[in-house]
Amino acid sequence: MALIKSISGIRGTIGGRVGEGLSPLDIVKFTAAYGSWIKKNSSVQNKTIVVGRDARISGEMVDSLVTGTLVGLGMNVINIGLATTPTTEIAVQKEKAAGGIILTASHNPKQWNALKLLNEKGEFLSDQDGKEVLEIAEKEDFIFADVDDLGIVIKREDYNRIHIEDVLRLKLVDVEAIRKANFTVAIDCVNSVGGIILPELLHALGVKNVKKLYCEPNGHFPHNPEPLPEHLTEIARLMQTEKADVGFVVDPDVDRLAIVCEDSSMFGEEYTLVSVADYVLRHTSGNTVSNLSSTRALRDVTRAHGGTYTAAAVGEVNVVTKMKETKAVIGGEGNGGVIYPESHYGRDALVGIALFLSLLAKEKIKVSELRKKYPEYYISKNKIQLTPEIDVDLILSDVKFKYKNEEINDIDGVKIDFPDKWVHLRKSNTEPIIRIYAEASSQKEADALALNIMEVIRKLAEI
Repeated sequence: MALIKSISGIRGTIGGRVGEGLSPLDIVKFTAAYGSWIKKNSSVQNKTIVVGRDARISGEMVDSLVTGTLVGLGMNVINIGLATTPTTEIAVQKEKAAGGIILTASHNPKQWNALKLLNEKGEFLSDQDGKEVLEIAEKEDFIFADVDDLGIVIKREDYNRIHIEDVLRLKLVDVEAIRKANFTVAIDCVNSVGGIILPELLHALGVKNVKKLYCEPNGHFPHNPEPLPEHLTEIARLMQTEKADVGFVVDPDVDRLAIVCEDSSMFGEEYTLVSVADYVLRHTSGNTVSNLSSTRALRDVTRAHGGTYTAAAVGEVNVVTKMKETKAVIGGEGNGGVIYPESHYGRDALVGIALFLSLLAKEKIKVSELRKKYPEYYISKNKIQLTPEIDVDLILSDVKFKYKNEEINDIDGVKIDFPDKWVHLRKSNTEPIIRIYAEASSQKEADALALNIMEVIRKLAEI
């Protein structure tokens, strides 16, 4: 059993003892804390909360507990049912709600679920706001409503359509070009909400030939739901048998997008954002943002278009904050997360698909050929286990000093930028480990850089 409380919500495995897994009591407690925080802090008078969920097996159970708790606090709920994370974010904005709760554990396996918390802008809570919610939960400082003041539940089933219509209205989404291209598109929706909305989106974009894989929203994930290359062997085979032009794979809540080339090779999740940003920057002058652990290719593409690239601390809320500061026209994360402010400030695979197909239709080349147009980088992801008594902050400080003559960024751990490669060290908040991400122009070089830094850490830690 596992239960993880963080500023962005509560995540855990279903079942177990209270406080050890995501039990019904934990769900109620955390929902009550969030609702109490909204009542106290939101400037929105109606105190309505939007609730949406992915297709996990535990979804209905969690949904009923969350909705009932909010009603018990005297809050109204607009329940949009099976919905993607970006759909729920958009619904908060359009309903002018006080906040939203997304019931999804994102890429985690089926035994997990989570409550992701949104503010009145439909964006994830800030660090300070999240800490306040955690404090209320710890103190169990909530007051429930009298019987005459209970909230009500309004069910809405039209937000998938509303979301798709919003995507179609984006100036850079060229529906006519996509229709004329007559693409054959393969999709893997891992038996979650993507299986509902992606076929509808593609149909609206004029794609007539859609080859569906795992589009039954029953929560029985047929493979590891994180859209990484090692989990995408079946869609790679489908690409070959169906002679598809492009493949799209999403995670259970559809905020991450992986792309598969026509030859069944992986486009690379890091390059989802790079390609979409390239298309946006061709038509819109401006800046970009991604987190410190994302590929340098976005920086290269941004500079080629005359813009400025800025790195943010890891975490969607940090990327969004930096995008607003720098007036970025496109940004996101290297895990396939595209954030396009013309739509909304949240990772959105639907927006990513529409913009990518527009780019592909106008380029009139194969996906594998498009991929070759971008700078070639390879990332190595590692971690080093330490003992609890080791001062991880001191280790990071020593590494920073050792490489003081290089370009250093310490807003989130320590990132060392060498002329032709980089390495990023981040400590875990839950266990004594340091995560090490390295990028270079070949996998061999990236792995070697990571191993070299790991050896430096071992010497400093005397392990």
